[in-house]
Amino acid sequence: MRVKIGKSKLYGKVTAPPSKSYAIRGLMCAALSNGKSRIINPLISDDTEIAAAALEKIGVRINKNDSFWEVNGGSFIAPKEGIYCRDSAATIRFMTALATVVPGKCRLVPSPALAKRPIEPLITALNSINIHCYKEGSTVVVEGGNFSGGNIEMRGDISSQFLSALLFLCPLAQNGLNIRLTTPPESVSYIKMTIDCLREFGINLDVSESFRFFSADYQKYKPASYTVEGDWSSASYLLAAGAIAGETETTGLKTDSLQGDRVIINLLQEMGAKISAKGDSITVKRADLKPIKADLSDCIDLLPTISVVAALADGQSMFYGIRRARLKESNRVSAVREGLERMQVAVTEEEDTFIINGGSPKGAVIDSFGDHRIAMAFGLLGAAIGDTVIEGAECVSKTFPQFWQIFAGIGAKAESYV
Repeated sequence: MRVKIGKSKLYGKVTAPPSKSYAIRGLMCAALSNGKSRIINPLISDDTEIAAAALEKIGVRINKNDSFWEVNGGSFIAPKEGIYCRDSAATIRFMTALATVVPGKCRLVPSPALAKRPIEPLITALNSINIHCYKEGSTVVVEGGNFSGGNIEMRGDISSQFLSALLFLCPLAQNGLNIRLTTPPESVSYIKMTIDCLREFGINLDVSESFRFFSADYQKYKPASYTVEGDWSSASYLLAAGAIAGETETTGLKTDSLQGDRVIINLLQEMGAKISAKGDSITVKRADLKPIKADLSDCIDLLPTISVVAALADGQSMFYGIRRARLKESNRVSAVREGLERMQVAVTEEEDTFIINGGSPKGAVIDSFGDHRIAMAFGLLGAAIGDTVIEGAECVSKTFPQFWQIFAGIGAKAESYV
């Protein structure tokens, strides 16, 4: 699907979608709890549906209603067939860990795109505690049912999801599970989110101040009613819309959230946008934009959003800590660079630094590379300058299926066609 976008004025009040990261973490914890849990305000998207379907394959029963999902967990069976994880990195990584407590063999099958993303460090970590886990081609195979614990050492600077996956296992080890990161962790906010979710289901971990050492005594997950808060990553597009093309009010956000991407309001404010907060509502008004320098290492998903805003700021912006953005649904550093260059914006891409010389971008045809965050970010820029087409625009269904409808609802001149 293509979306053609004309120059637009964006005004309106919208509600942030529920957090994908918290919704999937809640599902995993509910699956590990013996009894009925409720995931309240679940995100309905490709990634959450994939995670739910994966859990159902190992015997978890999930009843879906409009406002909540009821999860009956605590008892697992060996799946009769492979578990297709499609493009969901969180699903294949978290399920690789959960499969260690499933009796029998689990085969986790990625899409071709997901197969390009790393999982070997997690496999190596599980092998180190005598879990038979390996790859057959791109499929991850786990022979579970004999998890007892042990000591794990792994790097902390590749993906926080590897650690989060292991943290789900920590309280299930009869002999204890101790995890030491050999390098400082990146995306600490996501680690904090996992710990927060575990706590909601009755699990308490021992965590060092440096977030490099983790352990837990044997504990049992407790069923819970878990409410999913608004997603700051998805809200970043709604907030940035006000900063570049009008005025938007976004509700359903916790200003004290553990989500690292909440810093989007600080970044937009530093760039000159007028921002006000009241309760769970954030209002952003357009203003003359200024270039900034910022470290994105703990909010790497904001790279596309803040880059398109920087393209409209007259001067040079520099973003650091961007290396891991190359390991997402696309190589986001290259995808953003190519999109901006098509819009006649000068960009310099270095290993861990991204430099944008903003000012006067021009409309262009943009390849989303099948990446939801690239599609949404360049959709925003298209609304600010007009004459833009987003190719592969349907990929927003991964995390924000209603994006184009909501975008049009706040004034975007967006027309979809095949």
